[in-house]
Amino acid sequence: MSDKFHEECGVIGIWRGEKNASIPVYYGLYALQHRGQESAGIAANFNGEIDNKKGSGLAGEVFKGENFSDLKGNIAIGHVRYSTAGGSNVRSAQPLVARCRLGDIALAHNGNLVNADSLKSMLTDQGMIFHTSSDSESILNLICQYGNSRGIESGIKNAMNLMKGAYVLVITLENKLIGVRDPYGLHPLCIGKLPDGYILSSESCALESLDAEFMRDVLPGEIVIIDQDGIKSIKPSQWCKKSLCVFELVYFARPDSILDGISVYDFRRRCGMLLARQNKNKINADLVMAIPDSGTPAAIGYAEESGIPYGEGLIKNKYMGRTFIQPTQEMREDALRIKLAVIKKNIENKKLIVIDDSIVRGTTIKRIVKNLRDAGASEIHVCAASPAVKFSCYFGIDTPYRDRLIAVQKSSENEICEYIGADSLTYLSESSLREACGEDLYCKACFDGNYPMEVPINSDMIK
Repeated sequence: MSDKFHEECGVIGIWRGEKNASIPVYYGLYALQHRGQESAGIAANFNGEIDNKKGSGLAGEVFKGENFSDLKGNIAIGHVRYSTAGGSNVRSAQPLVARCRLGDIALAHNGNLVNADSLKSMLTDQGMIFHTSSDSESILNLICQYGNSRGIESGIKNAMNLMKGAYVLVITLENKLIGVRDPYGLHPLCIGKLPDGYILSSESCALESLDAEFMRDVLPGEIVIIDQDGIKSIKPSQWCKKSLCVFELVYFARPDSILDGISVYDFRRRCGMLLARQNKNKINADLVMAIPDSGTPAAIGYAEESGIPYGEGLIKNKYMGRTFIQPTQEMREDALRIKLAVIKKNIENKKLIVIDDSIVRGTTIKRIVKNLRDAGASEIHVCAASPAVKFSCYFGIDTPYRDRLIAVQKSSENEICEYIGADSLTYLSESSLREACGEDLYCKACFDGNYPMEVPINSDMIK
């Protein structure tokens, strides 16, 4: 089991004047692949008729040898998935496609509804038939049900009034591409301008890869409709408060992305600098190193602020994905040595400051500390560029049961330090995290337990 949180998925949608939109969506999925590696899919809209292809695996595997002649149309949406709700079988792969009175409709969803069970029960009682266990199917059914007589805008608005939780939606039907963001803006969605159209994407890094110009972020609670007349914005009719998941900045997003005006790279580098200020005059070390790749910007910031040289102590095997899992402890340890190889010459007889973005279960950092000691490091001081993770997430982030979090299992940082075998352990303080964010408009519930909305009652037991 990986010692990291996992994002549920990434979404992308493209509207073009005349050209095929599936091919740039395919390339956009490559840019968003870090957000989900279990399945990938594309739905293409040709004059209101929608075809789709999806399957298990990476985008390059699902569409290997595809020339996209069967996915034609000037509108297309795409999805990469890491399952947190609905299991990992291929039937739950997205985009979801259906036919209703509105015509063919396709939907891709990032997030998780906290009232998914009650919505599904309500829809089942009304005669709806479900083909998957994903909450995304409930969203699609709600939109179709409430939009059948009044149109898609009314369908989405009414569905939003019933849905509670995190959702970013990219939808296509008729001649439209539609983007929706929940009233808390828990996960990101941005708009870009192409030479011949527009793009919606979970992260701005996909815009860069397609040579699109970043326009703006979709606002919390906003509905964006794109067609031949341009962009139409439907502002929220209810109270909204931005609460972007702070783990998007800490770990999930690519460092070259901009989320709600914040550079992910600059945020992580700033966290590293604040860590160094916390440790000022406390640690005498020879080298600052990162656990690649998400810990690298923080390690660079720590080195800049502390004056201790930055260097590489671990090399990451680029051909092993984030979700690499082996069935036995011995095989997991062997896999970690392959995934993160120690550069013995750089760390032998050195006092090390080792920076990671976060510590969740503590199992991976424990093995890394052991590998560094075996390679000859004289001291190992571990620093996490985020506070201790003490609570589970309910908004589309795959987190362990709360009693499996190392900060819950152990009663103090000293106990955690002893468990992982380090000489010292420092977490970024919650006050430093607030300083790094610059404003208090983020969901930090995994650190402080202050959820922006009601969550399941048995919060200590349920993921």
